[in-house]
Amino acid sequence: MAHAAAQQEQDRDPPVAAAETIHTASPASLNPAGAPARYARALYELAEDRRKDDPGAVDRIAADLERLFALWRENEAFRGFIADPRLDSGKQRAGAFAILERAGIGTEVRNLVGVMIVNRRLAALPDVARAFGALLAEKRGQQMAEVVTAHPLSDTQRAQIAARLTEAGYSNVRLSERVDASILGGLIVRIGSRLYDNSIKSKLQRLQYAMKGAA
Repeated sequence: MAHAAAQQEQDRDPPVAAAETIHTASPASLNPAGAPARYARALYELAEDRRKDDPGAVDRIAADLERLFALWRENEAFRGFIADPRLDSGKQRAGAFAILERAGIGTEVRNLVGVMIVNRRLAALPDVARAFGALLAEKRGQQMAEVVTAHPLSDTQRAQIAARLTEAGYSNVRLSERVDASILGGLIVRIGSRLYDNSIKSKLQRLQYAMKGAA
């Protein structure tokens, strides 16, 4: 795993139905590219290869990566650790592997993190998790919905969003979550070529434009 990923690196809260702005989403926002996509594909190919001896390998590895991604979303200290450029590779490895050990993360994802540390790419871990989720959804015929919120979603909110998307005609949807405090509140959902923007930031911008027009 370490060699394969290293070689690739070298080679290169409101319901959706209430959204007030709906338009075409940028393809770039839905198709992760670059190093995160390469790491994600290397991990997926490894998982597929492991299925020869372990039929549940893909689900197991996906669950490990999702658990690590959830930790990143929900734990501010972990997010700060991942993004801290001042840490050398030794400190990153010691800290990250201690966290992985406590979280019960398996060998494949541990090796992935190790390779990313060697290549000074640890900050891209959440992007790799999103890219892996998108790849897995594609392989399984699922629709990927990117959900952007100002704060991490709760299980109840995830279920509500999935239910609203189903009501809107999107079936077999997989959520990819991203926290962006700059939207202030509400949520933004990108699915397929559609974007539903019900963020407080967008509402304030629309209000500002309307006030300018009235003046």
